[in-house]
Amino acid sequence: MPVYLDHAATTPLSAEALAALTRELTRTGNPSSLHGSGRRARRAVEDAREVVGAAAGAHPSEVIFTSGGTESDNLAVKGLYWSRLAENPARRRILCSAVEHHAVLDTVEWLERHEGAQVTWLPVDEEGVVGLAVLGEELAREPDSIALVTVMWANNEVGTIQPVHRIVELAHAAGVPVHSDAVQAFGSLPVNFRESGLDAMSISGHKIGGPVGVGALLLGRAVKLTPVQHGGGQERDVRSGTLDTASIAAFAAAAEAATAALATEAERIAALRDRLIDGVLERVPDAVLRGARGAGRLPGNAHFTFPGCEGDSLLFLLDLAGVESSTGSACTAGVPRPSHVLLAMGLDEETARGAQRFTLGHASTQADVDVLLAALPDAYARARQAGMAGHESSIQTAGTIARQGQAGR
Repeated sequence: MPVYLDHAATTPLSAEALAALTRELTRTGNPSSLHGSGRRARRAVEDAREVVGAAAGAHPSEVIFTSGGTESDNLAVKGLYWSRLAENPARRRILCSAVEHHAVLDTVEWLERHEGAQVTWLPVDEEGVVGLAVLGEELAREPDSIALVTVMWANNEVGTIQPVHRIVELAHAAGVPVHSDAVQAFGSLPVNFRESGLDAMSISGHKIGGPVGVGALLLGRAVKLTPVQHGGGQERDVRSGTLDTASIAAFAAAAEAATAALATEAERIAALRDRLIDGVLERVPDAVLRGARGAGRLPGNAHFTFPGCEGDSLLFLLDLAGVESSTGSACTAGVPRPSHVLLAMGLDEETARGAQRFTLGHASTQADVDVLLAALPDAYARARQAGMAGHESSIQTAGTIARQGQAGR
């Protein structure tokens, strides 16, 4: 079995979620139907809504079920923009952090290209934290022209936690609503929608031990949102579509389990993270930890840049050694593109291309960390030998080097 260190991408299904999923999959009924089977399915959905609301610090009526984080982000950003614009045609400005997940980043850029949005990208410091001074200055400049602020709760690549409560305070003082992508934070940090003051917050099932394909948008009861899709009028007429009862029930089970064990699991996983970070820096002194330190980063995130090698080459060599990780960078049509997060943090393109992200979760153990630390020095040496000659050629070279090494053993 490979050692899985990519929990930020998706984490294994929890036992609680699996039990709920299999139970509901053996049943039938559309939750919008009025007969007995439909009413039973509706009860399962509403029970799940209460559980997810309690886990996220929200009223059940504020939980809008979606297909996942990407849909929730699209619904929040587009819906808030269109709603605010309809109230006042001058509200075309969107303030967005430069390190958002592409589910937010690409949505904002789409609104800019197609809907006349005017985007201000909020800069971050070398650890990836949004600059509150710049945010304050932008909010003070024609606040009536701002449709919304969107800043993620914690970064999916480098794990940096944003000052969400302070961001909300500043924005609300200017009369501007705030959305936060909390997909990485929920289940790892004590996230509370009500206490945060946020107007909208996105969460997802498969990051916390639930199934892929289900999530939620937490939406304040007084917040007006223009729907992105139309049809049956489900979910407060904000998100039409037949509800996936089985996945929703499993999502709720995962959320309840994750938040019930949050304090102890966060402490356990953070200890593993710190052991992993110390071990990497000891065995590969050239490695550089990126993102905030200690309590300023997600418990399960360890992100490094490794100089002199292509991140994809290192990933490939670690995979051959039985360790699954991530570069955290985007790749379009086979052409390497350095992480926009690392570039926003001030890294140059060559340094950013050497990125590697190791993320831990509920299934992670000390043995997993030990396997990585044993495999990493050799993998890094081989990745450096492959060099930065180009994305395709470096991966091919890494593969050749790896095969030669295996043949010699």
